[in-house]
Amino acid sequence: VAEGKEETDEEDSDDEESDDEEDDTEVKEENGVLVLTDNNFDTFMEGKDTVLVEFYAPCGHCKQFAPEYEKIAQTLKENDPPIPVAKVDATVASNLASRFDVSGYPTIKILKNGDPVDYDGERTEKIVERIKEVAQPDWKPPPEATLVLTKDNFDDTVNNADIILVEFYAPRCGHCKRLAPEYEKAAKELSQRAIPIPLAKVDATAEAELASRFDVTGYPTLKIFRKGKVFDYNGPREKYIVDYMSEQAGPPSKQVQAVKQIQELIKDGDEAVIVGVFSSEQDAAYDLYIEGNALREDFTFRHSFSAEVAKLLKVSPGHIVIAQPEKFRSKHEPSSHTFADSTSVSDVQEFFKKHVIPLVGHRKPSNDGKRYTKRPLVVVYYGVDFSFDYRKTQFWRAKVLEVAKDFPEYTFAIADEEDYAEELKSLGLSESGEEVNVGILADGGKKYAMEPEEFDSEVLRDFVVAFKKKLKPIIKSQPVPKNNKGPVKVVVGKTFDDIVMDTQKDVLIEFYAPWCGHCKKLEPDYLALGKKYKGEKNLVIAKMDTTANDVPNDSYKVEGFPTIYFAPSNKKQSPIKFEGGDRTVEGLSKFLEKHATKLSQTRDEL
Repeated sequence: VAEGKEETDEEDSDDEESDDEEDDTEVKEENGVLVLTDNNFDTFMEGKDTVLVEFYAPCGHCKQFAPEYEKIAQTLKENDPPIPVAKVDATVASNLASRFDVSGYPTIKILKNGDPVDYDGERTEKIVERIKEVAQPDWKPPPEATLVLTKDNFDDTVNNADIILVEFYAPRCGHCKRLAPEYEKAAKELSQRAIPIPLAKVDATAEAELASRFDVTGYPTLKIFRKGKVFDYNGPREKYIVDYMSEQAGPPSKQVQAVKQIQELIKDGDEAVIVGVFSSEQDAAYDLYIEGNALREDFTFRHSFSAEVAKLLKVSPGHIVIAQPEKFRSKHEPSSHTFADSTSVSDVQEFFKKHVIPLVGHRKPSNDGKRYTKRPLVVVYYGVDFSFDYRKTQFWRAKVLEVAKDFPEYTFAIADEEDYAEELKSLGLSESGEEVNVGILADGGKKYAMEPEEFDSEVLRDFVVAFKKKLKPIIKSQPVPKNNKGPVKVVVGKTFDDIVMDTQKDVLIEFYAPWCGHCKKLEPDYLALGKKYKGEKNLVIAKMDTTANDVPNDSYKVEGFPTIYFAPSNKKQSPIKFEGGDRTVEGLSKFLEKHATKLSQTRDEL
């Protein structure tokens, strides 16, 4: 169920309990609901047409839903024919949870002849309506609204579409699996518009040539194509895909006729207001401006042919103005920037990028990926809320401005501490006790934290100067293991550079999570792989718990578990990701030997 899911890390089952149940295929019943386990699930499912299954954990949402689920079980027991209703404790039955990609609780699946049909509606009697529909003998799953693209149909499809969204995914990627139902839902909704907007997907592991052509290095990667021209997708990944794509399908710039519209944007807006002022649609500068709107994924554009708007912005036709909203204006920077007389689209685009953020802007999750990717980024965290506590928000921001004006080479921003609770935690500042905290995010994923103390401009200035003179970065790390001589070396945050980035050795590293079912399944094979290559002095088989350690290098992106990289001795900044192969001793050996630079000619194999 999409709403109200609670994550849990309690997938580890109790070994003793598992042993007791090993041969137990008997199915017990609790309050009319059948209890399924790793041991009895497949036997029970044999020959069953339709079964309703709830994957649950000892979570608040599950407890709340339990009486409703028991009522549903009773209703379906009285159906003709009866429909079995079952539940699985996913924290114990970790194999089943992994097999059905369960990542939150409760998750409800309808199994039709053993194949899962996702249910993402309300947790009410509506479940009964849906399962009765699926239980009909002639029911077939509806065809996917998402188009499937391969090298054979890709170019024809994207070149002929006014606009199309394409997802590059990997079948084993956890993030892709979580996105899939939301993406299909959006595809269905957008296909029913008066002018449909197609959504498509490409299995990047099977279509390596397409993935390489569009620089796909992580999953899922989404791209917008307009008549074959590609643009990065900067919209939401789950809900609101429909809203975002509907907006993207509209005109690249909205016409403004009244002065009041611009005044309101400047008075109440959160973003810089970009307005092109032209004499008419025949104006050459207007064509250039519309062409420059290839950046519409990143900015909101307006244009006007009104003399009144030109007067308000103090420009003549043919000019483009970027005006900051009132709340971001300061004596240290102009309130607007004007651009004119260029024949180059790239010049116009550079102008947008250079002036779109104020000297000290408000960084938040909705604009982070668009506005605050440049590093180093100095972030000042506190209770930022312009609508509730405007004066206090501006009081601290004014102190940041005093410093930001003297360091143009850095980007400065304020951020609400609640929006960035996890980031503050990773900086070690979540319990500093200070009202205002400061961190610097630098290249390569490195992070720096200001020692907690009462905040003012001078304290911030000293911290930025210290950073400039080479501060030590903060790295979340487990303690360094005392004994690390096993066949699989344990890497922690503090030892990543020493072990993985050692240019004398090839390194195969697995990034894992202790609760991940796929990682547990891989463990015996990975250990056997370590033993197989133990005699190789210049090859290291390693693993790292990414939930407890930072990966202090941006080249090693971890977007699902397990993620495996091979770091060749001569190309540490360009590791090779293991994708699409079998995660077995044989499959991993093949991958490793293909890319190894330091392997000896003869070695003792297992």
